[in-house]
This record gives sequence, structure tokens and C-alpha cells, in this order.
Amino acid sequence: MRVKSLKARKIKNSRGEDTIEVIINKKYKASAPSGASKGKHEVIAFKKNVEYAVNYLNKYSEIKKIDFEEFEDLAKVENLLKILGGNPVIALEFALLKAMSDGEVWRFLLKGRKKMPTPLGNCVGGGKHIKGNAPDIQEFLIAAKEKKFYKAAAINDYLYQKIGTVLKVKKKTDEGAWAPNISNLEVFELLNKTIEEVKKETGRKILLGVDVAATSFFKNGYYFYKNFSSAERFKKLNRKQQINFIKETIKKYKLFYVEDPLYEEDFKGFSFFEKRKCLVCGDDLICTNIKLLKKAIKNNSVNAIIVKPNQVGSLIKTKEIIEFARKKEIKTIISHRSGETLDATIAHLAVGFRVPYIKCGIFGKERRAKINELIRIEREF
Repeated sequence: MRVKSLKARKIKNSRGEDTIEVIINKKYKASAPSGASKGKHEVIAFKKNVEYAVNYLNKYSEIKKIDFEEFEDLAKVENLLKILGGNPVIALEFALLKAMSDGEVWRFLLKGRKKMPTPLGNCVGGGKHIKGNAPDIQEFLIAAKEKKFYKAAAINDYLYQKIGTVLKVKKKTDEGAWAPNISNLEVFELLNKTIEEVKKETGRKILLGVDVAATSFFKNGYYFYKNFSSAERFKKLNRKQQINFIKETIKKYKLFYVEDPLYEEDFKGFSFFEKRKCLVCGDDLICTNIKLLKKAIKNNSVNAIIVKPNQVGSLIKTKEIIEFARKKEIKTIISHRSGETLDATIAHLAVGFRVPYIKCGIFGKERRAKINELIRIEREF
């Protein structure tokens, strides 16, 4: 495939921030999301700014000299990471993948048997995903255990709507999760009760998880909760107390998934969590960086990782870390960002790279775009 035309332009993401969209050969369009909660080791989203990246790509004539036939050919544009940053490179690579595959990225990538991911839906949230009073824990996540993706997505949506009715709140986080002005422990109790009701009503198995995003309220060796429980609004926990609190929470609420329960550089602390029945996941800890994953494996820190392509600014490295994690029996969860676009390429990556979980939210057109694309792909199987 030859690039006959490349057009870049500035668009808005779901948070109303500027990001970049790339169009290849006047047909294949792709864009990059942006995160609000960012890990220390993420690549820079834009080296200068969106305008600079747009202008640079619109003058980037060298791309017309390159043949793009195989996935590995994307390495030929990854030198732009040092010049433009992660977001422009990912938007460009997404668009090139669409052009190489005539829009069917998952077919182009898939090696091996077909398997749909399990949707991990952000149901209730707070933290850095909203301003004002809300839970400290960033995401309370649900996952319906179903063989069919469309059924799991439908149950997630049903539970989300039911929780909204119970909460009687209109405020949402920037990922579309309900954002009630109640404490962390109150959310756990409410979700646990509602999940049990839906289980009895539907006969379906529904799992509960959290993205603690602990780095966002960690300072000087302590975890500062502003909305801990109805009895204790403010609570200051040291490292040992935070580990014990998370352990107790996993046991009490039968959590199957806990993401970033500790500060983003506490590899040793992550090792204290039992991993036989719970996925202990690193996002800020790993930042889609294979060197950090190797360190985590050495320390027995995690048995699951978040994968965000723009976090590393390279689809070649994204594939590398997914394949390495699979060999080491580490579960992968491909994830959206809080500032999303309508681009659904991560849905194709989930299927094409056989990623077992996708975290893409439940509510909002940018989140539904990924879910609907996966439903479409499932119908084609």
C-alpha cells in the first residue's frame, strides 16, 4: 500500500481538549485519545503542541516513498515519536493500519483462533476523572462473564442503568461513569447489593473490580482519602495500612480485579497481594513499557497489565508487550483513555492481538463506538 495523500487536522476529544486526526488516501481516518490520569513513565503525548504536529504531518512527504504491506512496516514511521510525541504517531499508525487492511484491521492482524475480549465497564467513578466531590477510587468496574461479547455488553449496560436509578444522580465522570457524592465504602456496599440483585434477576455471573489509581492521592509516603467512608470522610494511610485495606476489600467484596492499588513505583508493595483469585493489574506501574513489565515480573508485582498504545507511542511495542505478557501468563487489558474519540481501532487490536479484556467504558458515544464495533466484528465471526 502506498500513501497517495496524508491530511492531518485538529479535532476535539470527549473532554473538549485538542487532539489529532489523520486521514490517509482521503478515506482512512484515525485519531488518538488523551489521558487525564497519566503514569510517570508515559511518553509525551505532544512534543510541542497539536498545531505543530498537524503542520508537520501535512508537510511530511517522505511517507509517500514508503511501502506499507506488513504490520512491521509501521516501524518506518516510528522515528516521528521523538519529533512529534506519542499521540500523532498512534493516530498515523491507526490510519495506516486501516489503509493496509481496507478497514478490517482485526482480520489483518489476527494469527490464531478467533476470540472476543471480555468488556470491563466503568460503572461508578471519581478521582481524577471528575472535579468536585466524588469517591477517591477512580473506577468501580463490572464484567459480566458471558461467552458472547454482545451479551456481556448488554448485561454491563443493564447494571449500569440500574445503578444510576438507585443512585439518583445525574453527574458523570469524563468516562461516563456515575459520580455520586458518597464515600468509597458506600459505593462498594451499593454495587455489591445491586450486583447480587441483578444476578438473581438474570441468572448471570457478574464480577466487580476497581481501578484505585492510588498514585493520584499518594503524597510523601501516605495515601490521603478525602471520601473514605460515611463514618470517616478523611483518612490517612501509610503503606502497610493501604496494603491491608486493599487486601480486606478484595476479600470482603470478592473483587476479581484490582488496578494500581499502590503508588506507581512500588513494585515490591504490589508483590504482597494474593494473585490466585484476583487480577492485580499495573497501569501507571507499567505504562505499556516492556522494561517495566520485566521488572514487575521479577518482583512478582502483577498478573495483569493495562495496554494503552498512546502510552508507549508505538504499535510495534504495543504488540511486543502483549506477546511477551502472554508468554509469561500475564493477562492483558487493552484500554481507552478518559479523553476519547470516536476511533474504534482498539476494538480491532483487542480481537487481532487476542487480548482477553477490553476496558472501554459503558456510556457515551466515544465508548459505545468501541462496543458497537466489537459487536459488529463478533457477527462476522
